[in-house]
Amino acid sequence: MLIEGVKVLLLRGDITTQDADAIVNAANSSLLGGGGVDGAIHRKGGPAILEECMKIRAAQGSCAPGNAVITGGGKLAARWVVHTVGPVWRGGEANEDQTLANAYKNSLARAMEVDAKIVAFPSISTGAYGYPVDKAAAVAMNAIKEYLSRNQAVFSEIRFVLFDDRTFQAYEAAAKEL
Repeated sequence: MLIEGVKVLLLRGDITTQDADAIVNAANSSLLGGGGVDGAIHRKGGPAILEECMKIRAAQGSCAPGNAVITGGGKLAARWVVHTVGPVWRGGEANEDQTLANAYKNSLARAMEVDAKIVAFPSISTGAYGYPVDKAAAVAMNAIKEYLSRNQAVFSEIRFVLFDDRTFQAYEAAAKEL
């Protein structure tokens, strides 16, 4: 599908195998690795990613929810990894939608800084952080659309690389709503 002239793909798979300019890591605020997507990216990308994250952390401290930083891709096929921190779901009363939208938009902003043309996202905050996947998919799609409406010439392709069928179906339904 096209959003604001940019090809947007929904794929079922493993984000660590994506041959993209940048992949997005659903990181925790420590930037020191963790479980889920974060752990997989750090394991497959090797120690260079953690070393860069440690330098960023030493310079700025932790990464607040909604913000993003960028490192090299280490041993991954992707040249860059954008590390973003999504919100922990607290029932929808703690500005989670805006924080999640900011995570997507700030990830694209970091990717723009390194002239990435193809960016691959996981479903941010829907694992251990407990964000309901249907809600998260709608927020993600709307955030991407809003960002691209102002910056469409920069990217050639945005991918959502979704780990399971349930998540894929939620993103597919959210895409149809656009």
